[in-house]
Amino acid sequence: MSRSRKSLVLFAARARRRLRESEAAFILLAALAGVGAGLLTNVQQYLAHGIQRLLYGVSLNRLSALGSIHHPWKLLALPLGGLLLVALARWQRSRRRMPVDVVEANALHGGRIPAADNLIIAAQTIVSNGAGASVGLEAAYAQMGGGLASQIGQWLALRRNDLRTLVGAGAGGAIGAAFGAPLTGAFYAFEIVLGNYTPAAVAPVIAAALAAVSVSRLLGADPYLIATSADRGFDLAAYLLFALLGVAAALLGIFIMRLVTYAERRVQAWRTVSDWGPLIGGLLLIPLALLSPQTLSAGHGALHLNLILHPALLFLVTVLLLKIAASVISLSFGFRGGLFFASLFLGSLAGQIFAALVNMSPLGVTLDPNDAALVGMAALSVSIVGGPMTLAILMLETTHDFALMGVVLTATLISSAVTRELFGYSFSTWRLHLRGSTIRSPRDIGRIVTLTAGRIMRTDWTSVPAAMTVGDFRTRIALGSTSKAILTDGEGHYGGIVATAAAYHPDLDLAAPVASLATQQDTHLQTATGIEPMLRHFDTASADELAVVDDRGRVVGVVSERHARRRYFEELEAAQREMFGER
Repeated sequence: MSRSRKSLVLFAARARRRLRESEAAFILLAALAGVGAGLLTNVQQYLAHGIQRLLYGVSLNRLSALGSIHHPWKLLALPLGGLLLVALARWQRSRRRMPVDVVEANALHGGRIPAADNLIIAAQTIVSNGAGASVGLEAAYAQMGGGLASQIGQWLALRRNDLRTLVGAGAGGAIGAAFGAPLTGAFYAFEIVLGNYTPAAVAPVIAAALAAVSVSRLLGADPYLIATSADRGFDLAAYLLFALLGVAAALLGIFIMRLVTYAERRVQAWRTVSDWGPLIGGLLLIPLALLSPQTLSAGHGALHLNLILHPALLFLVTVLLLKIAASVISLSFGFRGGLFFASLFLGSLAGQIFAALVNMSPLGVTLDPNDAALVGMAALSVSIVGGPMTLAILMLETTHDFALMGVVLTATLISSAVTRELFGYSFSTWRLHLRGSTIRSPRDIGRIVTLTAGRIMRTDWTSVPAAMTVGDFRTRIALGSTSKAILTDGEGHYGGIVATAAAYHPDLDLAAPVASLATQQDTHLQTATGIEPMLRHFDTASADELAVVDDRGRVVGVVSERHARRRYFEELEAAQREMFGER
């Protein structure tokens, strides 16, 4: 080993010890991860908007604010971007696995993200947004911020919970840098990446968010601000109406998520279409962009334009429908990105439509269109993205309007509750669920997922041939030597469980087959059976032990209900201790 490499190894070892012993050192590490996340966010913004300037000749964040497409041939950038994504997707399929998303990594893998996965997701998202597809960059920001933090944490061999916290801090810092809103970034980390608020995570997450935003401002990025009316309050009628807007936003969010899923499944059912999805999707987006350029990109410019101009109701409804169609096409045909900012834009349209309908009604109540737009932004984004406090804080930091905070919180909490009740997922966890993942939130279930029957079974079980008689059973298995025996055929296939005491009942015929005494013939566990379905099997079968079989149906072990429940609660307790920073 070279001297420089040996010095690096020794430095890493000392750093690991320091980070395990010092909370201050870990906070400093999180701040450094935030600096990196802020830098990466600005680099990605520069690349995506640079592509838009090159392809469309527009200034920063103004693609969706164009009044019309003066040179329709420029929209060929959409299918050309799709063609590049086709090439990237074919290369990705050669890796034989999907990239690990930052939320999935924290929920299932203890915060471990392969470096290549971060680059793949970022590249696909930048190409998609740069070409003009209706997706945002926030997914790439969070992925690269959290991914950088993951690489640092893995190099330093951090504990599982420390690594998860660092990944959340990096992702939150990236989102905070994107909006110039550190508290928004911190709450994004808590609600969407970590899944909880814990005393051990507060300081490092906020340190990372502040560091990332500071870097972004040093690089000349302006905070994302929206002007509102000043010196006004909201009466009870306004609160009730905005609560109703929260319900409507939740229903619209569920509709959009269901529609994306339906479209994705239809596209994937056509193999030829699926293979060339981004190219075909790019062609389908061209007529939508010709009808309204507001369907292009995430919608930053269009959102501000509509808040200033207050368009007519028919225009707002048309753009809302076109933007939903553009987002569904972009995602279902293989463009990469998220719905974070697209949902903000859609929510602003829905809020302005809601205000227009209320103001036209005979209720005698007037809602300010901009207030309704901001409430709609937060409420719809909560339904799709999740995180009611994240979106409420975002509205506060971008408007500096404390009076608005009350109605925004009302609408977001109601939207979140309705979405959880009727749907149960955010958009990111829903898409992971469709891929076969078991997660419903970013909370750490990785420990529980690894508690399979094959991992916790014992192998010191007693077996007897299923074809033997009761007399033969008594000869082989002495009363008191074991409580149960597993019946197997000549190839080791499972045939049920016989209680030893039952075979010694005095009224039994010794020539009777012992298989007639077997129970649980149709109930057993696979080696891959997880702990939660395992416990449900015990409850359903009213059994205290179950056999574990392999893929061929041969018995490989036994799991007792008592042992399974003890291991389950041990892992829950360990996760709880780590959550609150107990070593």
